[in-house]
Amino acid sequence: MSFIRPEARAALWQWREVLAAAMMFLLGLKWAFSSVGFTAITGWAFVATGLVTAVIGAQRMRFRRGTGGPGVVQVDEGQIAYFGPLTGGAVAASELERLALDHSSKPPHWLLEQPGQPPLAIPVNAEGYEALFDVFAALPGLKTERMLTELRRTGAHQVVIWERNSSRPEHLRLH
Repeated sequence: MSFIRPEARAALWQWREVLAAAMMFLLGLKWAFSSVGFTAITGWAFVATGLVTAVIGAQRMRFRRGTGGPGVVQVDEGQIAYFGPLTGGAVAASELERLALDHSSKPPHWLLEQPGQPPLAIPVNAEGYEALFDVFAALPGLKTERMLTELRRTGAHQVVIWERNSSRPEHLRLH
């Protein structure tokens, strides 16, 4: 028997990283100001870690788009796999050439392009999509805030979020 309504549990679960960071921050402040020596230093370390965790948690929270989308995403040892009802495929994270967001699809889809393969289209709300945040954040030069802003936008267009530096002339590059 649960003492928390399912809606409240879902809201708390969405804010889980931010809530954990707030508890870490508050515990760190208590230790930093009420202790001396090693405990006070540990408290200040908790304060710093809590702040960093809160920023990362807020970004992850903005990345979440709900659940119930078609298909399943799995990330295993740098391999991104999507198993959908009509399509699917796999892409190596180290071989990604371009990451785009296609708003013209319903729901919007991430488009992951790897040389020699057709683009892998993954709905933004597919089961297990949260694992994509860590993969995308690890791409060299990706601007996380830009990605999150584009994710919240609406419209019927495709936006390139990230592209690997290539041999394209500067005037043909997207960013």
